[in-house]
Amino acid sequence: MATETRGEAATKDKEKSVTKRTSPLLFYRQVVAELRKVIWPTRNELITYTTVSLVFVIIVVAIVFGLDNAFSWAVLKLFG
Repeated sequence: MATETRGEAATKDKEKSVTKRTSPLLFYRQVVAELRKVIWPTRNELITYTTVSLVFVIIVVAIVFGLDNAFSWAVLKLFG
């Protein structure tokens, strides 16, 4: 545990945290139940999110490419 306490409270917490392992079938059922709670994006939202992400990545790549070329040009001019 990331935050450990000392004394009597620590032993009570450790006793409570000792549990049996869940079966794979129960785990699968819990995963399916959690996935049913997820609000999945619509097709239009998915296309919009993907487009925005790709445009952002392309812009960042262009900025890094431009800075790399500018710095390499500057270094070549400076050090010949």
